[in-house]
Amino acid sequence: MLTGPNVILVLKVAVASVTVLLLASFVALWRGNYRLHGRINLVFFALTAATLAGFEGLIRVLRPELFDYIDQNDEIRQALNIHLCFAVPSALLMPVMLYTGLTRRRALHLRLAYLFGALWTGTFLTGVFFLPHTP
Repeated sequence: MLTGPNVILVLKVAVASVTVLLLASFVALWRGNYRLHGRINLVFFALTAATLAGFEGLIRVLRPELFDYIDQNDEIRQALNIHLCFAVPSALLMPVMLYTGLTRRRALHLRLAYLFGALWTGTFLTGVFFLPHTP
């Protein structure tokens, strides 16, 4: 049951799910509900961090053979490398976004929001549409 294609499929679902939260956060911001915007972003960050930690632990520690699926297929490895070009910077930027949002450094937070939005868009598109999950 726990195979390389299944792990990629679950990660696709996770990326799509937290993206829905991110969109809800934008709606809250657009409506002027900054407190709800911040709370949704905290949930977005917590779920994303938990997913990253969980899957990294699962793949690196408990089931390292799941990487064989990726290593044996050049198309999947290349798609994953492109995805990680967006996913890693956006993951590193998430705590900075939370910090600037919580400390009310609005000008910096807004500048970083544009960068994060571009990175997350790349994360979403490459993760959901370009990572193959079929054996």
